[in-house]
Amino acid sequence: MSVETSKPVPRAGILDIAAYVPGKEHAPGVARVYKLSSNETPLGASPKAIAAYRAAADNLERYPDGQAVELREAIASVHGLNPANILCGNGSDELLGLLCHVYLAPGDEAIITEHGFLVYKIQIMGAGATVVTVKEKEATVDVDAIIAAVTEKTKMVFIANPGNPTGTYVPVSEIRRLHAALPKNVVLVLDAAYAEYVRRNDYESGIEIVSSNPNVVMTRTFSKVYGLAALRVGWMYAPADIVDALNRVRGPFNMNMAAISAGAAAIRDQSFMQEAVAFNQMWIDKLTGAFEAIGLKVTPSVTNFVLIHFPDVDGKRADEADEFLTSRGYILRAVKGYGFKNSLRMSVGPEEANRGVIEALGEFMTRQNPGQNK
Repeated sequence: MSVETSKPVPRAGILDIAAYVPGKEHAPGVARVYKLSSNETPLGASPKAIAAYRAAADNLERYPDGQAVELREAIASVHGLNPANILCGNGSDELLGLLCHVYLAPGDEAIITEHGFLVYKIQIMGAGATVVTVKEKEATVDVDAIIAAVTEKTKMVFIANPGNPTGTYVPVSEIRRLHAALPKNVVLVLDAAYAEYVRRNDYESGIEIVSSNPNVVMTRTFSKVYGLAALRVGWMYAPADIVDALNRVRGPFNMNMAAISAGAAAIRDQSFMQEAVAFNQMWIDKLTGAFEAIGLKVTPSVTNFVLIHFPDVDGKRADEADEFLTSRGYILRAVKGYGFKNSLRMSVGPEEANRGVIEALGEFMTRQNPGQNK
């Protein structure tokens, strides 16, 4: 006999999920605020993408193309892919959720790494499956640790490559070694949200391994280097069987018209994208050198952000640095939820913001009175 309750009750496990908390945006009482907490590009979107977005306003009475053909064909053209193997979504977050919804069930296990994107855990638990978290080695995914965690219950493995908030990456040889060790029924998910920024000869975003295997998918986003975070544009390259399965359950119009048009225009404007990458690389090098020069440790990054580690000393810890920077209008990302209790993540921002943070942290590290923030 069922027990009557006084209100609707979520199924078991849902209320155990910790909701995702975005980076803060505001600094009360500060006139000029620089948001450096969400890895947004300081160059904004391509002018061609903005023009496409505005043109979409002429047809707001119409439903968008449910197959996102224009966007899929643009992605396929730039990357040399078959459009049939591309699925677009309301940000890559939606696609990660669909993968869990379709391929995980109660009793299944999915492997993540200790500093991986928090959405993986949320979506795994949302599907009723069990999260298995493995340690990383020096803030980098440890392939051997993942292989050792695989059991007969394992159905999915998530790897952010490059990682967030670490900024580190796994060479393609290690990705291939991991895949070779996985059972054929396990889906390997390669989240390459920051792939465009990587300039390393031994890195591969996942396109080649997806093309030659039935159990690997790669997810990408337009929220970072392409500057379309507000429109929520993501895509996945996957085997035909996986695309077919996800298409059966996704919303029929899961992407809006403006996002489709702007995304297609953005990815075709590769010269603008390369400008953003060049600006980013210049400042990653400058920020890393400047922070290390004032006594801070920085995890080497191939992305558009740096992970800054603070001394475990009164007056010099990350919480105090965060308060100090916020009081001056520089908002960085606290990363305790990712396992870094004494660190802050800083996105590369406009030049004045980058120089401002360098100056402010220099003052913070040399101040004599830790109680004086202003």
